[in-house]
Order: sequence, then structure tokens, then C-alpha cells
Amino acid sequence: MENFDFPNFAKYEVILGEGFKKFANGEPCILGVDEAGRGPVLGPMVYGLGVVTEKNQDILKELKVDDSKNLTDLKRRQIFDKINNDSNVKKYFTYRLHVISPRMISCRMLMDQKGVLNEISHTSCIDLIKAAIDSGINVKAVYIDTVGPKDKYQKKLQDIFKKIKIVVSEKADSKYPIVSAASIAAKVTRDDRIANWNYIEGDKYCCKITGSGYPGDGKTKQYLIDNCDKIFGFTSFVRFSWETAESLIQKHCYKVNWDPYNMSKTKEKTGTKRPAVTLLKYFSKVKKVE
Repeated sequence: MENFDFPNFAKYEVILGEGFKKFANGEPCILGVDEAGRGPVLGPMVYGLGVVTEKNQDILKELKVDDSKNLTDLKRRQIFDKINNDSNVKKYFTYRLHVISPRMISCRMLMDQKGVLNEISHTSCIDLIKAAIDSGINVKAVYIDTVGPKDKYQKKLQDIFKKIKIVVSEKADSKYPIVSAASIAAKVTRDDRIANWNYIEGDKYCCKITGSGYPGDGKTKQYLIDNCDKIFGFTSFVRFSWETAESLIQKHCYKVNWDPYNMSKTKEKTGTKRPAVTLLKYFSKVKKVE
């Protein structure tokens, strides 16, 4: 991401748990990282970082955290409510979230870079860990749910954070409670963003049935078909770069000719290219006044 200067609409929304800055006053801490919403064609992807004091990890067992996919929506919300409001829990646990907008995802992926979704994920994870360190948190170990090849990802992170124990694992959200906690925070936040999405395109798009947001969901497909504008495609709620969205644009939207003077055909027939017409043609140069 360092090679691309994102416009404001395409930068992380950052959400901090209470007391994230200088959490635990220098006590050794364990971090966990997981995401929610990597696969859907609708809505943001949310990356979550959980932080727990090393000597008080049992607080996570008391919360009964688990992989967010194994918990009901009600149970996830009950746990997240305790994380935010239980004074005893807040002493030993906090979190940071990065909400990555559909526009940010599409912006990167439409640049046609191979593996760019993994790169977005890796960069967000790195930024989360750096944010914890920069906030004065004494990071001793980080547990991460893998994205892409596990060993390659672990080496990448270990090369950056040389003095910190890094563990990258498949199904880390089921193996390590701190990753489970991060998973729950990310999932509840994403679900809330979906339910209360702020449509910059206008209120007429609100309160539509969107389904799960995954491309294979019939309700999601119908939502995309019903809300496909023939000129603009979709709202900012949709990831334009997903194959499902791209194919619907090809099928239902007006075709755009980006070569209005048929320059490619002219060159084909004559071997020459008509000079491009610009606004400068309609203006004359003004002599500089000394």
C-alpha cells in the first residue's frame, strides 16, 4: 500500500477499544489478529487486533470466546458487550479495528495486481501490530490467522518484528483465544456496518434485503441485479472488483467506448494515429508580460 496514495474515501476507519493507548502500563501483552468479511461481494472487510495482558489470559476463558463462526450472533454480541463495558475485562483486554471499505478493496484490486487482496490483509495486520507498539503496548507475542501460504507469511512478519514471537497458523481463531476475541470484535463490527450502511448515493438504497453478502447467496445476487445502475454500476457498498459484480456490469450496464475517435482502427488501417484532441486546442498562448 505504500506505493499508492489513497484518497480519503479509501483509507482505514480506525476503531479503538477503551484504554488502547499505553494499555497495561508496560506489562507484557499477547496480541491476536483476525478478519471478518474477506469473501463477500458486499460491505467492508474488518481486521481486528485483540490485546490481553500475558498474566491475565484466563479472562478470555471466562468470556467463553471461540471462533466467531461457531457462535450465534447473540452470543458474539454478549461477549463484545462485556469487552466494551465490563470494568474487570477492560483492565486486561482491549482491541483495535481497521474497517477496510469496499471502495478501498476495489481501488486496489482493479489495479490488476496479482494477490492484492492478500497484500491488503498483510498490510492491515502489520499496521495493527505497529499501532500497538507505537501506542506503548509491550508486545511479547502475536498470534495470527493465516492469509496465503503460512510459512511465507510468518517469515514476512518475523522479518519486520524481529524481537516479537510471531505465530501464524491455519484456524488460529479456533486454536488461540486471543485470536478468537479479535475475530468476535471484527465480526460484530462488520455486521453492524452492514446493518447501518451509510449510502452516500442516497436513502433509496437503504433497508434493502442484501442476504449474507457472499456471491453464492441468491438474495445477494438478486440485490445486485435490482440495484445495478446502467451507467454507474453499483453503490459504494459493493466491491466492483468481485467477479460477480463485474459480470453483472458486463451484462446489464451500457457499454462505454473509451476510444471515441476509433484511434485503434485508424492506426490499424493507415499505420498512423490521429492526434489526441485536448482542451488546449481551444485556447491560444498568452505572451508573458515582463
